[in-house]
Amino acid sequence: METTGAANADPHRARPRLLDRVREEIRRLHYSSRTERAYVGWIRRYILYHGKRHPDSMGETEIKRFLTHLATERQVSASTQNQALSALLFLYHKVLGKEIAWVEQYDRPQRPSRLPVVLTPAEVRALLSKMAGTTWLMAALLYGSGLRRIECCRLRIKDIDFDRREILVRDSKGQKDRPTVVPTRLLGPLAQHLALVRGQFERDIREEAGHVELPYALARKYPSASRDWAWQWVFPATRIYTDRATGERRRHHLHETVLQRAVQIARRSAGIVKPAGCHSLRHAFATHLVESGYDIRSVQKLLGHNDLETTMVYVHLARIGTFRVRSPLDESI
Repeated sequence: METTGAANADPHRARPRLLDRVREEIRRLHYSSRTERAYVGWIRRYILYHGKRHPDSMGETEIKRFLTHLATERQVSASTQNQALSALLFLYHKVLGKEIAWVEQYDRPQRPSRLPVVLTPAEVRALLSKMAGTTWLMAALLYGSGLRRIECCRLRIKDIDFDRREILVRDSKGQKDRPTVVPTRLLGPLAQHLALVRGQFERDIREEAGHVELPYALARKYPSASRDWAWQWVFPATRIYTDRATGERRRHHLHETVLQRAVQIARRSAGIVKPAGCHSLRHAFATHLVESGYDIRSVQKLLGHNDLETTMVYVHLARIGTFRVRSPLDESI
C-alpha cells in the first residue's frame, strides 16, 4: 500500500516550534510587541542556560535555579528578575498548560522604592528651547499632554481632535484607551506639522506608496483603510519600506529612539544635570498639575493609571508641603 509523506511524518516535527507557539499565544492575547520580544528573549535564555533542554522536561527546580543565577551571578535588577519569572510562567501556564505550584508562595524580588526624576518648569523650558522641528513638537506633547514616548510615536491623525483640544490615546499600557488634553499653545504648531505630513502623504500616494500598518484584522475588514489619511501616523518615518507579507510600500512611525536621542542631546545642551529622559517629561506633567491644584483623580485619568496609588507618588513630589516647612537651622540663626 502506498503511503503519503504526511502520513509518515513525525507528528512532533509537524507542530510549530516552541518559540513560534509562544509568539502565537502572545499575539492571540493581544500583548504588545515589546512584551513579545521580552518574553521570547527570556524563554530562549532559560532554554540555553539549561543546555537546550525542552521546557517540557523541566519545572520548578530549573526555574528556581535560573532565577537564582539571574539574581546572584548576573545581578539583574528586581524588575528584570520579575519580568523573567513572568515570561516563564506564561510559557508553562499559557503555552505548555502546566501549573507551577510553588509560585504562589514565591517571594518576588521587591523593587526599590525610588521617586522619579522630575524637571522644574524652568528646566522643561530650557530643555525644549534646545530642540526644534518634529522632535521639539513630540517632546512638547510628552510634557503638555502627559504622553509616554511610544504613545506619542504611535499617534494617528484620527486620534487628534482639534475642536475639543483632545488626544485619544489608543491601546496604551494595559490595552486601554484614554483621552488627554492638547495644549492650546501646540494647536498651531501641530496643525502646521500635519499640513507638511499631508503633503508627504499625497506625494507617497502619487508614487504608489502611502500605505500604513493597521492594527489587528482591520486590513482585511477595510482593504482601502491602509491608504486612508485618518489612519496615517502623526509622526511618520523619513523612509518608505516594503512590507514582506503584502508588498505594500509603507511608512512606519518615527522610531522612539530618535526622540530619545534628541531629548538627551537637548538636556546636555541645556546644562541639566538630572538624569532626565522622555519619561521625565511625563512625570513633570503630572507633578506640575498637582502643584497647580488639580485633583489627583483627574491626574490619574489623564495618565491612564489603573491604581490611584501609582498616581499618588506625584503628590509626594509636588512642592506643596515639604517646602513650606521652615528648617530649625533657619530659625536659630
